[in-house]
Amino acid sequence: MTSKRIFVTGTSGCIGHYVVEALIQETKHELFLLVRNPDKLKFDYRARPGITLLQADLREIDQFSELLKTIDCAVLIATAWGGVQEVYDINVTQTIRLLNLLDLNVCQEVIYFSTASILNRDNQPLKEAATTTHDYIRSKYACYQEIAKLKIAPRITTLFPTLLLGGDDTKPQSHISSGIAQVVNWIGLLRFLKADGSFHFIHGKDIAQVVRHLIEQPPADGDSRQLVLGNQMMTVNGAIEEACAYLNKRIYFRVPLTQGLANLIIVLFRIQMADWDRFSMNYRHFTHRSVVNPATFGLPTYCATFSDVLKLSGVKHRR
Repeated sequence: MTSKRIFVTGTSGCIGHYVVEALIQETKHELFLLVRNPDKLKFDYRARPGITLLQADLREIDQFSELLKTIDCAVLIATAWGGVQEVYDINVTQTIRLLNLLDLNVCQEVIYFSTASILNRDNQPLKEAATTTHDYIRSKYACYQEIAKLKIAPRITTLFPTLLLGGDDTKPQSHISSGIAQVVNWIGLLRFLKADGSFHFIHGKDIAQVVRHLIEQPPADGDSRQLVLGNQMMTVNGAIEEACAYLNKRIYFRVPLTQGLANLIIVLFRIQMADWDRFSMNYRHFTHRSVVNPATFGLPTYCATFSDVLKLSGVKHRR
């Protein structure tokens, strides 16, 4: 397999750790890792030759313009979550700037990370994502629209992760994984509720395997370059039932959690909800027509069931 020169952003985050670790350990590609603070890196970037750390902010990407002209493949994971100006600068302006600095005669592939939250159930842009006050969601929608206008667009594979799981002693924990323990603490109450909702999830290690596969075998002409990352759809009720079985909690009866009851709880507990929170509560079924995971490419899946989620989150199995 021919060695490639790969430029990676977002290396210090949860997904970035899994992706870079896989590229270090399972490939011989030359890696150029953009990172603001090397102290946040928990993987061993000295494990082998051919790994270069580039300490800078994505807003300083122009200083690497000459290097970017030599890059065969770019993996763009970097994202900003808070601060209106920073979110737009990083998630839109500088991401587009980086893409424009790549040489069309050299760079054959770009893997860009978006979010499944901007897509509807038919894997098409969700109009509510364009107008929400949620800065992250709106910026990802805007970047998705801008990317389609670029000359390099036909070489960009956009990945849309669903609910992200991951994190351990050597990797940052995802927001979802950090809340699993709280869900378990509430299982005594949740087991008596029935909710109308469904979702997909995927683990960072499984995302890394998909990325590695795409680097080695880019989509062929005619193949989709918009891939929603996730395991098969799971209902909220199914997740509760699986968690109860895992924790040896019996379900005696279940009360439907209606929209009216949910609104009453919000009022009674004075829960603050932004427009995207309210939309998500009403939308309920964050599922997609087609999803991709390692099994799609004949690879083993690390975290495929909700029991796997609990186990990998450190929740002890009770018999």
